Amino acid sequence: MLLSYRAGEFFMDIGSKQKLKDERLGDGLGLGDTNGLSWTCNSCKLVGEQALVINKADKKILRELARSVAEIAARPEQDRKRKLWEKHNDLVQTLPLVFCDPELAWYEIIPATLLQCRGRLARIWEFRLRKEIYWAMTIKDDRVTTPEFTVQYIFSETSRGMETHIIGGTGDGAYRWDPPISDYNKVDDLQFKQIAIDYKKTDKLFGLAQEVFSEILKVRLEGSYWWSFGMTLDLIFLRGFERILMDMYDNPEGLHKLMAFLRDENMAKLDFLEKNNLLSLNSLGDFVGTGGYGWTKQLPAPGYDGSHVRLLDMWGYSESQETVSVSPEFFKEYIFPYQAAILERFGLNIYGCCEPLDRRWDIIHLIPRLRRVTVSPWSDPENMAEILNKNYVYCRKINPAYMATPIMEEEMARVELRSTFRAAKKHCCPAEVMLRDVMTLSWNPENAINWTRIAREEAADIYG
Repeated sequence: MLLSYRAGEFFMDIGSKQKLKDERLGDGLGLGDTNGLSWTCNSCKLVGEQALVINKADKKILRELARSVAEIAARPEQDRKRKLWEKHNDLVQTLPLVFCDPELAWYEIIPATLLQCRGRLARIWEFRLRKEIYWAMTIKDDRVTTPEFTVQYIFSETSRGMETHIIGGTGDGAYRWDPPISDYNKVDDLQFKQIAIDYKKTDKLFGLAQEVFSEILKVRLEGSYWWSFGMTLDLIFLRGFERILMDMYDNPEGLHKLMAFLRDENMAKLDFLEKNNLLSLNSLGDFVGTGGYGWTKQLPAPGYDGSHVRLLDMWGYSESQETVSVSPEFFKEYIFPYQAAILERFGLNIYGCCEPLDRRWDIIHLIPRLRRVTVSPWSDPENMAEILNKNYVYCRKINPAYMATPIMEEEMARVELRSTFRAAKKHCCPAEVMLRDVMTLSWNPENAINWTRIAREEAADIYG
């Protein structure tokens, strides 16, 4: 019996499993998100919605788990892995790094029935700690376990004055939406979203975490307000996907007007955060961009005073998955200039997610201080390795479909890993492989464990 499961859970019928997964962290209210709390920009909003209370029984459970995390973090292997990430992100070729994040399948590995805490906030924190332990002790990838527990500023965002109405999407299913910008004249009525920090609640959250984890884990307060500055997801939510494609031919002026609004909105957000000292370094073991970790000796930038984080002390990130079918010429005209203006402000940059970048490289390489580049499952691994060479980190996203069946398709996974490592070694690329975007493991955690194992086997075989 898999240790993550209580008796009988693995053998439940599909409907019962889905119902339990929809429960997320329990209590019948779907406590959780669609990324297994992997993205702090999502999980911090979830935390901010909770009552900041931890009872004595829950505190005892959390402290026991925290002691296990602290013990793992103290092992020499964690410092070894951290130094590997630093070399890797500073363009020193090492044995390829392996990163496995089950994301939405974390709710299959650690279902609500496994959690012992009763309070809602306590269950969120318990889930995080159990993930840390499982990652280090069972998945055993190159993710670094640190002796810290981070909490984020609690904040809210104002509306743009027009809302996108989402239809469907329950149970992680498909959805559609009604875009509010039917006429580009309406752009004049849009207002910038503005961040409002709840300092009182943030202080209470920080103090509560210090109390719960005192003398075990160091509690660190950080800001987490975005995932990507791609803007094309907001673009299609506001205008509609088909309309955007037609606008590139029929209404270029209107499309430029909306993209300029989104660029200026993000610029204003960054100005506010930087001015009010609300930014945090994301080069200290933070999950950045499309995956992987931001350890590097090249951030923060020279002149950092140790307290006031500037944008040039941070990793920036952008992508444009929604425009995968758009020509390089149209991407260069309508999308890239608005992204590049934002990325110019960061110290190092990451680009790409699930979109293949082969056809866009002549444009993408113009991003200032570009360091990490995502090689999606739909890219040619050999071509991308030749393009990136030793000048960029080759971040290969492995197709998660091989892990979505009860018994993983091991040979297909090996073929993809093998071709990746051969290409990366041939062209001297600092390389990593990532298993992400996982919707399901078909309730078999061994798929993630085995993928990590075979990734290491294939890397050792190719690199010797």
